[in-house]
Amino acid sequence: MASFKDMSKQELEAVREQLQAEYDGYKAENLKLNMARGIPGKEQLELSMGLLDSVNSSTDLTGINGADYRNYGILDGIPEAKQLFADLFDVTTDQIIVGGNSSLTLMFDTISSAMAHGLLGSTPWASLPEVKFLCPVPGYDRHFGITEYFGIKMIPVEMNQDGPDMDYIEKVVESDPYVKGVWCVPKYSNPTGITYSDEVVRRFANLKPAAQDFRIFWDNAYCIHHLFNDDVKLLDILKECEKAGNPNMVYMYFSTSKITFPGAGLAGMASSKENITAIKKRMTVQSIGPDKINQLRHMKFFNNLDGLLEQMKKHADIIRPKFEAVDRTLTERFGDSGVAVWSKPNGGYFVSLNVLEGCAKKTVRLCREAGVTLTNAGATYPYGDDPKDSNIRIAPTSPSVEELTEAMKVLACSAKLAAAEKMLASM
Repeated sequence: MASFKDMSKQELEAVREQLQAEYDGYKAENLKLNMARGIPGKEQLELSMGLLDSVNSSTDLTGINGADYRNYGILDGIPEAKQLFADLFDVTTDQIIVGGNSSLTLMFDTISSAMAHGLLGSTPWASLPEVKFLCPVPGYDRHFGITEYFGIKMIPVEMNQDGPDMDYIEKVVESDPYVKGVWCVPKYSNPTGITYSDEVVRRFANLKPAAQDFRIFWDNAYCIHHLFNDDVKLLDILKECEKAGNPNMVYMYFSTSKITFPGAGLAGMASSKENITAIKKRMTVQSIGPDKINQLRHMKFFNNLDGLLEQMKKHADIIRPKFEAVDRTLTERFGDSGVAVWSKPNGGYFVSLNVLEGCAKKTVRLCREAGVTLTNAGATYPYGDDPKDSNIRIAPTSPSVEELTEAMKVLACSAKLAAAEKMLASM
């Protein structure tokens, strides 16, 4: 198919009629495909069924520290689990907290504490005239949901191919004392799949914030979610911040939600010793301890870091063909139409699709009416407002390859139909 922009009005009208007929055919199939969230597929969940048998009535539930894991205590996680994540992130165990199942909860708690009590003696954010956060876009909607919940003003920052626009971030962070944080998904970013370059990481670490309590919220959710054998390396932000004299500036979060069972995995965070000490002090009021038996069964299932990485290879083998099916089908269906571009990630859970400006909402609506549910258009921007109305997040992991292929056909047809109608309306 030729580029839409090179077509005459008559040619474009003929294409629109063809696309409408194709779309009507999809509607008649009564499809029911839901791709709204990035969730593991059934085959991935099956990989972790052995976890349920790793602890039973005959298991010794005494930890390496001599504690009985059936009882209260150990707020910051059992030492075995802390060692696993310390090995993964090359930090010491006193820089790690392992909690319950949700890293999002840890992020929420961090901001809640900053709002109510401040960070390391700083003024509580809720007492300030305003609080602002930088939000690389397109980005993760749940990050934006947390900041919106607390009434924090969100400032979009454009993403480049090597990470966020650091010229803009440096300018704003170093001049405005009410800018208190920035959201980052630094590796296989949600939804673009971008991994921050070494230069971007170093520039983050060397920021000179106007606010002494400025924090980088480093959501390293996909750090080992490789699709291919060639791991894309990410520079260690914790070490770079320490080198730059900013050891307290970053909180890093992680979880096994997409590694074992979402909702029944392990979540944690890493930071400076000073930050961790302050958080543990808060936790003495907040909790009587995490689910240590769940932490122990994860450790008996993985055994060590090698076991964790071996699990990730199995995940990659399952979901790699799905990402390949998305790229293959979109390439075939969009052809040379020129109305869409999409990411080709090396890891993570998403594909970012940009359709013709002004067409994302209509594309998502057309897909939904044809039985394919996608993440709402605009969700990848603060307040759900994509100023170009062009970005759509594709979550390929849950459906089968066959279902994905059919869904991508519907998506491409819907995007082209929306583009043709928009271009005809302007002729």
